[in-house]
Amino acid sequence: MASNVHLPAKGAAHRGTDPVSHSSSYAYFALILGWLIPGAGHVLVKRPFRGLFLFLSITCMFVLGVAMQGKLYSPNAGEILNILGFVGDLGAGLLYIVARALDYGHGAVQIATADYGTKFAVVAGLLNFIAAIDAHNIGIGRKS
Repeated sequence: MASNVHLPAKGAAHRGTDPVSHSSSYAYFALILGWLIPGAGHVLVKRPFRGLFLFLSITCMFVLGVAMQGKLYSPNAGEILNILGFVGDLGAGLLYIVARALDYGHGAVQIATADYGTKFAVVAGLLNFIAAIDAHNIGIGRKS
């Protein structure tokens, strides 16, 4: 039994425009926005609940890390672990920039939970990197 139904090829609805450049710039904007503000990239690619969940979880993790008097790494060219810590912290985007501007994370470690706080802040930044890349992949259509 043959059918006469013709389905358009994938992406045929966008012919006549430049979908590659539009979606590519849109996806890169989602990547950068998602890095600056956790979850904002997902809101931009129309995944608001996922974006809200990411914002709450990453922000809470970073704030808990700073509240436990965790260390925020500064830019340096010293030991590799300090460089990696800085990259991890920088992943939190504006949270890291605001915390550094308010001079959090510079004090000497005086309590036992400060080491956990340092790890919380680094992991929050790394999770935000993954979330921003996820928003980019959704924006380019690699992932739904």
